[in-house]
Amino acid sequence: MAGRWIETWEPEDETFWREKGERVARRNLWFSVLSEHIGFSVWTLWSVMVLFMGPEYGIDPAGKFFLISTATLVGALVRVPYTFAVARFGGRNWTVFTAVGLLVPTFAAFWVMEPGTSYGTFVAVAALTGIGGGNFASSMTNINAFFPLREKGWALGLNAGGGNIGVPVVQLIGLLVIGTLGAAHPRIVLGVYIPLIVVAAVCAALYMDNLRPVRNDTGAAKEAVRDPHTWIMSALYIGTFGSFIGYSFAFGLVLQTQFGRTPLQAASLTFAGPLLGSLIRPVGGRLADRHGGARITLAAFAAMGAATGVVIFASATASLPVFLVGFTALFVLTGLGNGSTYKMIPGIFHAQALAKGLDGEAAAAHGRRLSGAAMGFIGAVGALGGLAINLVFRQSFQASGTGTAAFWSFLAFYAVCSALTWAVYLRRPAAVPAKPQIRYAEV
Repeated sequence: MAGRWIETWEPEDETFWREKGERVARRNLWFSVLSEHIGFSVWTLWSVMVLFMGPEYGIDPAGKFFLISTATLVGALVRVPYTFAVARFGGRNWTVFTAVGLLVPTFAAFWVMEPGTSYGTFVAVAALTGIGGGNFASSMTNINAFFPLREKGWALGLNAGGGNIGVPVVQLIGLLVIGTLGAAHPRIVLGVYIPLIVVAAVCAALYMDNLRPVRNDTGAAKEAVRDPHTWIMSALYIGTFGSFIGYSFAFGLVLQTQFGRTPLQAASLTFAGPLLGSLIRPVGGRLADRHGGARITLAAFAAMGAATGVVIFASATASLPVFLVGFTALFVLTGLGNGSTYKMIPGIFHAQALAKGLDGEAAAAHGRRLSGAAMGFIGAVGALGGLAINLVFRQSFQASGTGTAAFWSFLAFYAVCSALTWAVYLRRPAAVPAKPQIRYAEV
């Protein structure tokens, strides 16, 4: 099994897909989900660890927001090199390596998680957990290469959604520990993940494959960076995934700081939103496959604006039940938007290939080539949106003691994303003679 490579891969060929490709692709998908799931849990570990950090740790809410912001930042930055590592080392090989690498931040957190540890040490260890965020980029790039265009929305949505569930799962484990043993035993959470990391690495080694046709292509990377759609989709992904991961990190702290919840009370409420947002992400991808990613994305942003209005009202009136309803709705809608935006990426580049006169496998190969390169940049910028959300929350609480001002800024950004989606991908441009029109509404 070691170092195994698949020499030929043509997922758009229906005979190849039916006789061999689908079975192999789905096997790689399931074990990619497992590894990415553990990666997300490690990345968001400090959203749980801060709930264990009582007054004896000597860290105020602003300091805790900075800890989770550090993990978010590193997770965003490593996504770009992780994207290109798949082609350099192979999807299976890189998945094994990155899964094993998760042991480093987990053991480090296990070592330092006690009162008396310096704040600088906590920041350094929180930064280490950011490598778990990179697993998403390499996993999505790898799975994008396995599936035909007609199934990418579902496959990428399932891969990402299964990974995203790592967020509520680590929060549920934290809740279980706090609820049964109290807030003095954070190392038990970390101890649970050490064997799970080993299982993910072993499964990737035994059951995943490398694709020989996937190669590093610096030309594709440069072309993707120059294409304005890479940056437009990055902005939209800030609104969807950036919101999901930013809210996932911050939710428990907001409940503690603004609504005076205890660690146990906060932990008992934080997991539901990320769980629902993760579970619905494949639905967003499937809806995008059927109705067009741009249409689903616009609907998601419009609904996110409405849900944010509910949260603003609840925040201003200190109504915890209404706040929970609005915030949970935000998580669900970010999940839908996550699925639809990632479906749009390969569709956009495939549509451009058709407009250039390519067809069949040539157009599909062009779309895979550029979308694979673009995904790393889009994923990195989107994750930086999570950092921005945490920093905006930190500033809002420092200035006024509530998150109301932060939510107003998020509402404004969702309005911008709605307008951008409509203007670029749904508004019908005037016909230009002799110039092919690209039907982005269908991507």
